[in-house]
Amino acid sequence: MKTRRIFADTLVYLILLVIAVVWISPIIWLILQSFSGEPNSQGAASFVPSVWSTDPWMMLATNQVETANGLTEARFNWFGQITDSGALSIGSFINTIWVSLLSMVVSTVLTLCSAYAFSRLRFKGRTLMMRIILILGMFPGFLGMIIIYWTLEGLDDTGSLRNLFVLALVYSAGAGMNYYVSKGFFDTISRQIDEAAMVDGATRFQIFYKITLPLSKPIVVNVALAAFMGPWGEYITSNFLLGGANLNYDNWIVAQTLYNMLNGGDYASRPPYWRVFCAGAVCVAIPTTIIFMFMQKYYVAGVTGGAVKG
Repeated sequence: MKTRRIFADTLVYLILLVIAVVWISPIIWLILQSFSGEPNSQGAASFVPSVWSTDPWMMLATNQVETANGLTEARFNWFGQITDSGALSIGSFINTIWVSLLSMVVSTVLTLCSAYAFSRLRFKGRTLMMRIILILGMFPGFLGMIIIYWTLEGLDDTGSLRNLFVLALVYSAGAGMNYYVSKGFFDTISRQIDEAAMVDGATRFQIFYKITLPLSKPIVVNVALAAFMGPWGEYITSNFLLGGANLNYDNWIVAQTLYNMLNGGDYASRPPYWRVFCAGAVCVAIPTTIIFMFMQKYYVAGVTGGAVKG
């Protein structure tokens, strides 16, 4: 029995080790390539660079690259830059933070309010509505982009509505459909607390705001993190709304800028900047990594606490 247990534990640890190596290798490779000084613009020649350099990070920070004719030219708008008129142009990294934070606030409010209503209130059509929302949630969100596009075109054919504020609203518009895990967490909170508060004269909103939410910190953090992560690395919707005929580089988010580094964008003579892309990808991962390091216990508690049958 002891030999069998040792063999089973060894096998499990070996499998976990292989999974860990497979999972972490691309991250290490990306970090190494962001400090590569190799001239290969199409990709890395080796896992570990033979030449080390901080030029990719300098290019990302200063938005300056050296062209084929030896001239220095502004090609990236990552953290912002000073325009020819002397005005400060907000970079795509700042745009992404702004869109993600706005979407997180709106999405968190909509999700928690919907979850609380389905958990605590009993009204006609409640069960049918919950089932319809669950069915609609099985379809990917980008299927509705054509409808969103033509809706914005109908409201304003000049394209002025296709901006960062509208993009944040599009990201958070369907947040109420993600109520299910939050509802499960609210179901674990005793209804006797609500009844006692109502006897003391508290309204439904006061119960929700002053009693339920303070007891639901894990699920609030869980919902907020998910709402923040959605727009952070999303490309399809942002490029669909902010690209095309109304292209404005000042409204780009990091996903569009990163794609432009590899694709060349609208610059006919612009080669792919692979090393700068790696530096940008590492820069994008830093904030989310820090957030998850500090909020991990709340995130896990929210997931496990809300995984009950509602």
